[in-house]
Amino acid sequence: MNDHATVSTAPVQHFIRSIIENDLDSGKHSGIATRFPPEPNGYLHIGHAKSICLNFGLAEDYRGVCNLRFDDTNPEKESEEYALSIQEDVCWLGFQWNGPVRWASDYFQALYDYAEILIEKGLAYVDDLTAEAMREYRGTLTQPGRDSPCRDRSAADNLDLFRRMKAGEFADGSRTLRLKIDMASPNINLRDPVIYRIKRAHHIRTGDTWVIYPMYDYTHCISDALENITHSLCTLEFEDHRPLYDWVLDQLPVPSHPRQIEFSRLELHYTVTSKRKLNQLVTQGLVSGWDDPRMPTIHGMRRRGYTPAGIREFARRIGISKSENVIDMAVLEGCIREDLEAKAPRVMAVVNPLKVVLTNYQDGVTSARNAGFHPNHPEFGEREVPIGREIWVEQDDFSATPPPGWQRLSPGGEVRLRYSYVIKCEEVVTDAVGNVLELRCSIDHDTLGKNPQGRKVKGVIHWLAAEHARPVEVRLYERLFSDAEPDGHKDRDFLDFLNPDSLRVVQGWIEASVSNAAPETHYQFERLGYFCTDRVDHRPGERLVFNRAVGLKDIWAKGQG
Repeated sequence: MNDHATVSTAPVQHFIRSIIENDLDSGKHSGIATRFPPEPNGYLHIGHAKSICLNFGLAEDYRGVCNLRFDDTNPEKESEEYALSIQEDVCWLGFQWNGPVRWASDYFQALYDYAEILIEKGLAYVDDLTAEAMREYRGTLTQPGRDSPCRDRSAADNLDLFRRMKAGEFADGSRTLRLKIDMASPNINLRDPVIYRIKRAHHIRTGDTWVIYPMYDYTHCISDALENITHSLCTLEFEDHRPLYDWVLDQLPVPSHPRQIEFSRLELHYTVTSKRKLNQLVTQGLVSGWDDPRMPTIHGMRRRGYTPAGIREFARRIGISKSENVIDMAVLEGCIREDLEAKAPRVMAVVNPLKVVLTNYQDGVTSARNAGFHPNHPEFGEREVPIGREIWVEQDDFSATPPPGWQRLSPGGEVRLRYSYVIKCEEVVTDAVGNVLELRCSIDHDTLGKNPQGRKVKGVIHWLAAEHARPVEVRLYERLFSDAEPDGHKDRDFLDFLNPDSLRVVQGWIEASVSNAAPETHYQFERLGYFCTDRVDHRPGERLVFNRAVGLKDIWAKGQG
């Protein structure tokens, strides 16, 4: 089974594909080059997965290349841990970047040299305004900005001051380098944006070499140009930044001028995708870490048991457009379920055990049967499903006072054990206050692999022989938030909507056939859902820990055992 095989291979046409196809057909480009440019200041989430699938997927489909480039221009918030996690996520999703990993810091000297060119051309100046004063001078959406008192400095003075900024003569935040564009522009991004600031911060790659750092808008367009990117894809909030992207490249002797194209970002119900808010969940200990299976991070989804193919199908299915992209969690869960339906072996586990004593069990008479791991994949093999005098069933599969239409165990009622016999509940053993302690049932020995004579038994339940079952820790995950839009309330904090039942840990039993399953092995627990061995805490043969990835569509699947 190839875990990177997609559920569907048919590409969905969208406006970016149309642009690329027109560019290739017209001869504007002989091939395409995209890039994925994350900042290493946190773990990637489902929104980034959409972008990864778009950028790398287009490069694959049109036989182009996609670069992985870290935007490491904000040293105070970046770390090697985050950078390594991002590389791991891209590979896990089934993609490979072109050549070596690239970094914006690879271009720090080139960016500095281009800044000197802008100064010499009279298109950039050193400003002494404080951040507060700069905001005041900037104007508003309805009022134009005002020129800084420093705007008319000579190119020679600006060049001298900029070189002294680089040499470390001035205090952090005391001076900036700004582009000289138009303080009256209706687009606030063009009102002399800052492109360099003084910041003495240790950088994860350049150490203390630099005390000035370039801003993202300036860095990104030049990095794209130096890498000969053809189509620079970003989310819609950068649409107003595109004129600045183009302006910078138009002024400089760069080797190419990529086209920036914007698409709508993904908003997923019942979660948050703000890195700041995800970091808050981690630092406040509200989750176990960035890879907590309730988190919408790629690491979290992976640990929960989501699959690369399922996530890639989700990205394909939700499409690419400029319109609002608000998706219900059920769409993502459906893609994971569809992928696992075809590839996950099926076994039995009991997560809420109730003891059943089979009163007429007889050694040498009561027989075990073999069962396949998947009804549609005989190549998955089979295993023996042993039976014994004592078995475990789910407490939910018994009712002392069954409702109408009940098809599971009840006093005097019959049910089939999956892959085994029909049993009848003869006696219910309770404690002094009426809690059910165990059931005593009889076996109809003439029903192994065939229907009983003269009556129809509709219900089928899963079960385990007590002496053969292995203890297992099962982590039952639900959505992290109880509200579809936890960060969509102006008068409420998103933490107010944390779901107190997002994790329930139970001790249950599972077939011995899974005892040596490696971490990140998927199974369908029959009638319970799709589960995955935990990649951190599961130890084959010693400690069995399973996470519920997603439930079944039809939990009470009917059928003859």
